[in-house]
Amino acid sequence: MLLEAFRSSLSLPVPPSDFSLHEQALWFAGNGNWEKAHQIVQEMNDRLSSRIHAFLHRQEGDLSNAKYWYSKAFAALPELSIEEEWEDLVQRC
Repeated sequence: MLLEAFRSSLSLPVPPSDFSLHEQALWFAGNGNWEKAHQIVQEMNDRLSSRIHAFLHRQEGDLSNAKYWYSKAFAALPELSIEEEWEDLVQRC
């Protein structure tokens, strides 16, 4: 997904209906609704959702839980800012 189009969608009251669950989780994270984003990824079991799950725990400051989810995604804790990681994840969708 194009980052600018995704950013523009953040002004909508709800995520677009054609967004995947991954995109919905990132949309809610981008709108500051950590709980809803976490609720979505908690129900999923694939590598990208594990990366998003890791990101969410990193965002909340729970690094031990984040590291667990990065390992489930076969990824290392990134050396990116939270914003840069969010952008990277959006572009992976």
